[in-house]
Amino acid sequence: MANAEVEITAELVQDLLRDQHPDLAELALTRVAEGWDNSLWRLGDSLLVRLPRRAVAAPLTINEQRWLPGLSARLPLPLPAPVRIGRPSAEYPWGWSIVPWLDGVPGDRAELSDPVDAAARLGRFLRALHHNAPAEAPHNPYRSVALAARSATVDERLEHLAGEVDAEAALRVWHQALAAPPWTRPPVWVHGDLHPANTLVAHGTLAAVVDFGDLCAGDPATDLAGAWMLLPASSLGAFRAAYGGTDVDLERRSLGWALLFALMLLGIGLEDRPTYARVARSTLARIVEPSG
Repeated sequence: MANAEVEITAELVQDLLRDQHPDLAELALTRVAEGWDNSLWRLGDSLLVRLPRRAVAAPLTINEQRWLPGLSARLPLPLPAPVRIGRPSAEYPWGWSIVPWLDGVPGDRAELSDPVDAAARLGRFLRALHHNAPAEAPHNPYRSVALAARSATVDERLEHLAGEVDAEAALRVWHQALAAPPWTRPPVWVHGDLHPANTLVAHGTLAAVVDFGDLCAGDPATDLAGAWMLLPASSLGAFRAAYGGTDVDLERRSLGWALLFALMLLGIGLEDRPTYARVARSTLARIVEPSG
């Protein structure tokens, strides 16, 4: 977990609410979690306050504030589109958001008892999201770029995870992904960080998609990696049908992104997030054929 650059306390959040949203200031406030980038506070029964805890996360919040309200209207799953906007203050340096409270358990901590339904929901969601993005849509230098731009990261992760990962087998997947022709159609909207911890599961199926800070325009293969990470192999056919079909090149690139995300999550998981390590290992087992 990256260290917070600002201490976010209940007193600070209440001060911000009293100053900027006084009609909400008397609602019950409870800390929910400290994420990698944001501090999360439940506000009453139906709202959540999300405040960046690091400077690098502040632009991601602005990204969500600008684009999510418009996108949410045409997406078939709930998402945390801001309903109120918070401004920087003398006490707190960045913009922040009040979003709807979405019921469910993060997907890295929950089991899918109805994976076929979850696969269909994910496929429909990504089919609705992956429409041509406007020219002014954000560019993300780490997500939805050409896979070759991430080769150094894959090499670094494999070196760091020596003994934890079959590097030879992983590199076969990576090189096949690199060999696939790149996305040449107009860039589409991409979530950019669609791993299980950024989904919510309720009643055994996919209930919501969260954390859109990396939202950008680019190659949909980045998001299709989420299917390999969240769904068992037996439900991938239902996902493809709901998405509207894929092609060999798109699938190969999506496997490359799934490998990259799995290596990143495994490194984090081995340090302090065991659920990330579980997701990473299940993903690698799904996409990497062991050597020898």
